[in-house]
Amino acid sequence: MTVTAMTPAEPYYLPAGNEIEIFERCHEQCLAVMLKGPTGCGKTRFVEHMAWRLKRPLITIACHDDLAASDLIGRFLITHEGTRWQDGPLTRAAREGAICYLDEVVEARQDTVVILHALTDHRRILPIDKTGETVQAAPGFQLVVSYNPGYQRMLKDLKPSTRQRFVAMDLDFPGSEQEIEIVQQESGTDHATAHALVSLAHRIRSLRDRGLAEVPSTRLLIATALLAKNGIPIIEACYAGLISPLSDDDSLVAAMRDLVNATFV
Repeated sequence: MTVTAMTPAEPYYLPAGNEIEIFERCHEQCLAVMLKGPTGCGKTRFVEHMAWRLKRPLITIACHDDLAASDLIGRFLITHEGTRWQDGPLTRAAREGAICYLDEVVEARQDTVVILHALTDHRRILPIDKTGETVQAAPGFQLVVSYNPGYQRMLKDLKPSTRQRFVAMDLDFPGSEQEIEIVQQESGTDHATAHALVSLAHRIRSLRDRGLAEVPSTRLLIATALLAKNGIPIIEACYAGLISPLSDDDSLVAAMRDLVNATFV
């Protein structure tokens, strides 16, 4: 869990469409938001930017298979002074009127996801069975979840009863010029390097049909640019920052390395 207090520093985010306006209207109307998009396309940064823009604290929860309802709601703790209740991150967010962001929500167990339902409709409540308390979400509270539909299509998915409680926003990798600007801004590299990396990424993304499960994200491009800017030769930076994280398949790795070598001759 990551807790981010309200900060005067604006998290950099370059909008691709009207996603900022849609999110703001959802916040005004107390609507939960679902962000759908590939890994590393900027979903988390978008939420961070919107929390700053709306002047709300942000609580981020990374979902996984072992995430239990008590991890979100809270539990009793035994101390030397006796037993006391400790709120979980979801309960804290509801009490404080924070934005609660569940990253990769489909990784959580279905019985855990169900506890979100009462917070995503007109009731905006969180029943705590262990204490008998019902927490009414404070003004400003908003639930946001994200997942990668491409990766999860054949593995896991949200139940319709859960999906239809959210306003869904489809995010994707930015257009070429926008992605070049983002890589430059986030890494401090020059325009020529950012342009070459984005062009390389577009070529590698075309390998999805050849069995590449995950294509290079904007996040990987930024990491590669940072390596190059800080003294690593650009081809080696691409191997380490862009190619190796994507696959262990020898033929795919060889094909991607060929693209790197052709790009930076």
